[in-house]
Amino acid sequence: MSMIGSEISKIGWRFDNTYVHLPKIMLSKLSPVPVKSPKLVILNDTYSKELGLDFSIINNESLASLFSGNFLPKGSEPIAQAYAGHQFGYFTMLGDGRAILIGEHLTKNNQRVDIQFKGSGITPYSRNADGRAALGPMLREYIISEAMHGLKIPTSRSLAVVATGEKVMRETSLPGAILTRVASSHIRVGTFQYTAMRNDTKILKELLTYTIKRHYPELQNNKNPALALLEVVIKKQMELVMNWMRVGFIHGVMNTDNMTISGETIDYGPCAFMDIYDPKTVFSSIDHHGRYAYGNQPDITNWNLLRFAETLIPFINKKENKAIEIIKYTFNKFSKVYKESWLNMMRKKLGLLGEKNQDENLINQLLLWMSQNKADYTNTFCYLMKEDFVKDKLFQNSSFKKWHKEWRIRIKENKKPDKLSLNLMRSNNPLVIPRNHKVEEALDAANNNDLVPLHNLLKVLKKPYERPYKKEEYQITPPQNGKEYKTFCGT
Repeated sequence: MSMIGSEISKIGWRFDNTYVHLPKIMLSKLSPVPVKSPKLVILNDTYSKELGLDFSIINNESLASLFSGNFLPKGSEPIAQAYAGHQFGYFTMLGDGRAILIGEHLTKNNQRVDIQFKGSGITPYSRNADGRAALGPMLREYIISEAMHGLKIPTSRSLAVVATGEKVMRETSLPGAILTRVASSHIRVGTFQYTAMRNDTKILKELLTYTIKRHYPELQNNKNPALALLEVVIKKQMELVMNWMRVGFIHGVMNTDNMTISGETIDYGPCAFMDIYDPKTVFSSIDHHGRYAYGNQPDITNWNLLRFAETLIPFINKKENKAIEIIKYTFNKFSKVYKESWLNMMRKKLGLLGEKNQDENLINQLLLWMSQNKADYTNTFCYLMKEDFVKDKLFQNSSFKKWHKEWRIRIKENKKPDKLSLNLMRSNNPLVIPRNHKVEEALDAANNNDLVPLHNLLKVLKKPYERPYKKEEYQITPPQNGKEYKTFCGT
């Protein structure tokens, strides 16, 4: 065994790979394409310990070789997964075009997670692309995914980013990078769509059985496991997107291949957080018609889940018409649940205990005021929690004062100490989010080999519900320079 192999063997990897044993049409076995001169940019030390991995025993050169894929740890079985997806409404056969899953690691708590390299080179699914990734988009995913974890929203995690020492061509020449991403799995709605399109119910049944066993073993003995899986995925995805709405997150590319069966946020491309409240907010440069705008996310989730339901028709009921009836009933039931859950989520943001008939109107009046007055979404709730970091004069206008008075009357109707309402608000309203201008500031600096802004931002984002001491700069809204903020998918 080489010296680097000896070092890596002591890290604590516990690979137990199962997806690789699914039918061959669902994956391709291959190794990452080696890179010239990898260099470690960032390592998530805190998360590595949660995974039961100890990287302190090896040097940065060996870490760079590991996280670039130049040297694979013992027990890894690298594969690229095949899947399909509705991209902006149009169905396409896809797959991991620039990602390779090196294996499934068992954490110290015996939780099974995928370890995946993103930007690791050409695969059979690359479709004339280079299979590589640029440093900026990989660091963006690192920042946003870790911010989402801090916000207590289900998400894939980021373990490391390595610069490859190579250039990638996009609109300009950019420094290349590889992200190591960790998820409870990479099984997507698109995975089921890909298998369903093969018209082989045997393989689809195998995927269904595997998915239930891996993620929801409690459903294995259910009399209708396919329907039970559909119901739990609907519930998890609705809860997930409600959390996105709670903090003003816009995924930006909610294609069916970017929706996981586990209910985790995944594939952070042109994602961003909303500053000024506007349901039509879109940042993605490729979302020309606002399909994935902030306010459309619940409806798109529903649309994507219907595509998932279609793949399960043969297993929900042998009679197709009956299966469709069952699916319609299931979605009608959950749509009613979503609205009530959304109201309860907003009640928590406003510190409203119990339920009152006027709550929906009170909530909508605030959102309307925010939209009409171009108020910052996050900082409006900070003001209501008496955390007025920005001292915005907007909160002194007459229409807001009128609403505020009605809100205070409603708070008194809680008939509980104000502290309870305030604590409820503080656990649901972040004081800091990854402000777009601060993210860009960190990425620009990193491209110039200055990682200080990146580490400072990540430190603040670890505890977004706690008042960050002397960190008001992370709560200030971006300067209004007349330029429209745009994000790019990085492919």
